[in-house]
Amino acid sequence: MGEVRGFLEHPRREGEKEMPHLRTQHSREFVEALDAGEARRQAARCMDCGVPFCHKACPLGNVIPGFNDALSREDWRSALELLLKTNPFPEFTGRICPAPCESACVLGINNDPVAIETIEKSLAEKGFAEGWITPRPPRRQTGQRVAVVGSGPAGLAAAWLLNQSGHSVTVFERQEEAGGLLMFGIPDFKLAKDKVRRRIELLAAEGIVFRTGVDIGRDLPIAKVEAEFDAVVLAAGATKPRDLLIPGRDLAGIHFAFDFLKGQTLAIEGGTEPLISARGKRVVVIGGGDTGSDCVGISHRQGAASVVQFEVLNEPPHVGPFPRRWERPASTPWPEWPLILRVSTSHEEGGERYWSTITEAFLPDASSKQVASLRTRVNEPQGALGQQGATATRDWPCDLVLIAVGYTGTEWPEKLVAASEGSTLQSVYGTDRPSVFQGGDMRRGQSLVVWAIREGLDAARAADGFLKAQAPAIKSKNCH
Repeated sequence: MGEVRGFLEHPRREGEKEMPHLRTQHSREFVEALDAGEARRQAARCMDCGVPFCHKACPLGNVIPGFNDALSREDWRSALELLLKTNPFPEFTGRICPAPCESACVLGINNDPVAIETIEKSLAEKGFAEGWITPRPPRRQTGQRVAVVGSGPAGLAAAWLLNQSGHSVTVFERQEEAGGLLMFGIPDFKLAKDKVRRRIELLAAEGIVFRTGVDIGRDLPIAKVEAEFDAVVLAAGATKPRDLLIPGRDLAGIHFAFDFLKGQTLAIEGGTEPLISARGKRVVVIGGGDTGSDCVGISHRQGAASVVQFEVLNEPPHVGPFPRRWERPASTPWPEWPLILRVSTSHEEGGERYWSTITEAFLPDASSKQVASLRTRVNEPQGALGQQGATATRDWPCDLVLIAVGYTGTEWPEKLVAASEGSTLQSVYGTDRPSVFQGGDMRRGQSLVVWAIREGLDAARAADGFLKAQAPAIKSKNCH
């Protein structure tokens, strides 16, 4: 490594964050980039350990000690090239990945882990700034055509790899702009939309065709797509929200989180007020995950009067952001992803969080049409013998309720039966239709962006294997 004692001499550093009272006045990204010297020092903290558990924890298998070594020696370009070998979109994972690699970092056993996510972001932005990340069209063309349905992280990854393999790729997106959940499901303050467009423009320059506003399965039957293309990769995101079917659900003022998130993105892009606004309202967010946290952050920026967030699970242990091995819960020992209390940047900005809280009913105002409050039941943790603790109910005044309790799957209108499980990519990512493959949320279910990228790449490899096997027949068909 560039510094053998780097992990002993340099403390962990991440990009400085703008103060909460300032950043809630806008919707821009608010984490500063590391300067070149600090980025090099952070990379020098990597110990190049004999068994890098970060490899196993990263769904993409990033060669983390390798690019850290190059960066610690100030060889930025080699570090970036090594990162790009496994991760086609480091500008995304460097911003919105929860970094399971850091939880498995060997240094993290008894020290703060290497700031791997921050380093990825630094490498990506250096690459764009220096002109190292440029369109790289494939050197050959196979003459085979592939349709990719969905332009989120899984769809973009699949399209990129298939295009690099020489196939002619068309990406279909039902929204008015490409990007999927990267564009409409993640707030601007976490992932600026110009960063998403930058990547899509680069992919288009490499030869990928994007067709937006086309809902495959509804506007265009899948059978027609199968007939027009030699292979199809389905990579639609999990946008079908889980609902709360409780009394009062039909009242006005109750919305799904995705509608709120998308409305905010469209409002920022169009310079208009969002259709669902938290301005001056008492907001309740139901759901304690990342989507719920994003709703909290947007509510702050829209000027909510108050923000309360509920989570049905018990409160996790408080052990700090980087727990040492002996501080971790027994259920999630090192190098597993630790089950601990996590405080997002949105939580830093204000609001209240409540745990073990079940929403039982939405209550109307005098007109019986608008939600005015909701009733919750709080479950105390179970006792030593497993018996249920006491319960208490409470009514919470509210003007806006955002439901963020996860997604049940994709909104795909046709039923596809997955191919039988086997040892090959084609059997794992295939379907009951020979030329149709699926990956991302459609196969794995709701998951992380980094897993979506991995799924998209694997689905593309499965489709590519099928196309190679079918090449003579496809060439003959296309000649006629």
